[in-house]
Amino acid sequence: MCEICRPGRGISRRALGLFAASSAGFLLAGEVSAKEKESKPPKPQNVLSPEDSLKRLVQGNERYVEGLMRRHDFKHEREALAAGQNPFAAILSCADSRIAPEYAFDSGRGDLFVCRIAGNFASEETIASLEYAVAVLNTPLILVLGHDACGAVDATIKSLKDGKPPPGHIPSLVAAIAPSVKAASSQSGDALDNAIRQNVIDNVAKLRSAAPILSAAVGEKKLKVVGGIYRLKSGKVEMVG
Repeated sequence: MCEICRPGRGISRRALGLFAASSAGFLLAGEVSAKEKESKPPKPQNVLSPEDSLKRLVQGNERYVEGLMRRHDFKHEREALAAGQNPFAAILSCADSRIAPEYAFDSGRGDLFVCRIAGNFASEETIASLEYAVAVLNTPLILVLGHDACGAVDATIKSLKDGKPPPGHIPSLVAAIAPSVKAASSQSGDALDNAIRQNVIDNVAKLRSAAPILSAAVGEKKLKVVGGIYRLKSGKVEMVG
């Protein structure tokens, strides 16, 4: 279990004490030793601009689609990452088992900071996780990754149409996705496809404007937030807006 997820520990003290925003942007306040500040990142090749990070994602997906994926040296990556991480992109993805961002972008360990939830929407907890990636790990890119035939979006459409809430805790997913479904309801074409696309667009906008940390990073051009839709049959990720 990672230090972030360990019960009672919260965010790793080595990486973060408390992060907050200031008028000049966001600042990281915590106990970070001079040695850590000067140390070389575990994966120097991941220190990229937002534009180059997006380009690297696109190229990785192209290899994945063509079946020309690279061989990853997991043994040495584990050793390099034992003391830290510096992912070049963060992915907000659906929890669908057919969607595997690490495979879809032909990436290795420590390359992607992945948050997954059915319907790929930005909850408070997800935003907090992505703030950690940006403010502490210096991740320059966030991709909201939807996919066709999304069950969570389809369930939301049916629930709103029938006026019946689904069982268990699923209504919380419906409530989060419902605004996008309603916004797409007047669009021509396939209702599910439209809602999936709108859900991605809306969550990209939500993350771009998430104050204080993500919005400040976007304003300073240190962070780019984009959207994409994964096509189940081809594996291709089509960029959205």
